[in-house]
Amino acid sequence: MKRWLSKAEESLGNHSDRLNAINIFPVADGDTGTNLYLTVRSAARAAHDADAVDLGELLTVAGRAAMEEALGNSGTLFAVFLSALAEPLHGTTRLTSALLASALHRAQIRSWSALSDPVPGTMLSVLEASARGAAEAASGHDGDDSNQALAVTLRATVQTALRAVVATESQLGVLAEANVVDSGGVGFLLILDALRAAALGEELQDELLDGLHGYDIQAPHIHRGGDADGVEVMCTINLSPLAAATLRLHLDEIGDSVIMSAVSPVEDGYRWRVHVHVPDAAPALALIHEAGTPVSIAVTQLAVSPVGAEAGES
Repeated sequence: MKRWLSKAEESLGNHSDRLNAINIFPVADGDTGTNLYLTVRSAARAAHDADAVDLGELLTVAGRAAMEEALGNSGTLFAVFLSALAEPLHGTTRLTSALLASALHRAQIRSWSALSDPVPGTMLSVLEASARGAAEAASGHDGDDSNQALAVTLRATVQTALRAVVATESQLGVLAEANVVDSGGVGFLLILDALRAAALGEELQDELLDGLHGYDIQAPHIHRGGDADGVEVMCTINLSPLAAATLRLHLDEIGDSVIMSAVSPVEDGYRWRVHVHVPDAAPALALIHEAGTPVSIAVTQLAVSPVGAEAGES
């Protein structure tokens, strides 16, 4: 698992510019690659420093670190994915075909539920397909805990995810119009291939990306300055489940791309990571402060230039 996150960090670092170039959904702000890379880097560093030998414990530590440092839609969804992936792996020190399928299924459910308005043709669709591919492959090796069964399942997971990435172009009108695949979906495919490579002691498959529309290095940057409008607001806050549900409802009324996911349990509730896109930060911040006492508040302009520039942080 430590090798996986390190390989994923390396792969996303190498590909972040191209991922940024085709980032046009949900807003054309050109930072999906950067956000995924920085969030995975936080997870990789936390995993590297952890002494855990239990897979679930290790990935829980990494997932919490990713959640606390998550950037953007893609980074937040990866953090949710990683935290959920850990849940079925507690109490084990070895990944198997069945455990991988179970973990991906859990991650799929948690990731879709974290978003108020999940949209097909995105990173979520690729995650769903990978979970389905893992389940189908694992079912053909029921009760087989061998490395060979795991290898078959990992390869099937990556190939199913690749087909889902190709399909994103036809699932979202803005992607079809620009003749590109979804940026977050490609990033997640790279993360899954890093898992395959780390688990099997193999190399990353750069050829997976050959032919993906808009991804060739000669292709221009697809996102256009001025298409993105408003700001992204993120923070961490301790809330009861009821208070969190109420805050989500209120944020849905004034913005979109609302993601709320529990980071860890606290007294009388959970520590939540909150993400929303809004035309203006003030109303969202007012709702958040009304709900509780947020920390790590970040308000980022969704405009492309400069990529990832923060309007304010506290």
